[in-house]
Amino acid sequence: MSAARADAVAARPERVEEIRAGLAAVEERITAACAAAGRAREEVTLIVVTKTFPASDIRILAGLGVRDVGENKVQEAHAKAEAAAYDGLRLHLIGKLQRNKAAEAARLADTVHSLDRPKLVAALAHGRERAGLAEPLRVLIQISLDGDPERGGAPRDTIPALAEAVLAQPLLRLGGVMAVPPLAADPAAAFADLAGLAAAGGGG
Repeated sequence: MSAARADAVAARPERVEEIRAGLAAVEERITAACAAAGRAREEVTLIVVTKTFPASDIRILAGLGVRDVGENKVQEAHAKAEAAAYDGLRLHLIGKLQRNKAAEAARLADTVHSLDRPKLVAALAHGRERAGLAEPLRVLIQISLDGDPERGGAPRDTIPALAEAVLAQPLLRLGGVMAVPPLAADPAAAFADLAGLAAAGGGG
């Protein structure tokens, strides 16, 4: 643990305990869900979403063993990166991505979860190249399960072409697909739908 993280943990013991308790509760739920599904706990990655929370909380999380954190907005991620909050952590950008923020997203993130249109493919690859980063950026294609443009996500019939565009970029790595379940949907049914699309290569 770095000195900055050690200082954060030592300075706010009550906040450390609050976060520790929250992590323990989430870990119990993940472990139980894995057992019910017959999966190993190691197969599941916990991404702690830190949007709106201060950099000091991220340092506490790191001191407690968290390695993956998520942010919705590129500008917030940028500010926290300037404060060295993500030192040694993997940053996941999970919110809808604007094209004019793609280059900064490609520089900051280890994974972008919301690739949903072809123009972002080139913008992310170009941003990675301009930043001088040789490690490919992992991207997930966001699929729209309900066709609502306000919720983001690519139409089902565009997924194969979008995947091919990602695969053609050396500085991007296709990590899979994701979706935000429709508001009125049963989450289990929504994710079963998503799994079916992934297995079929994204086709509708």
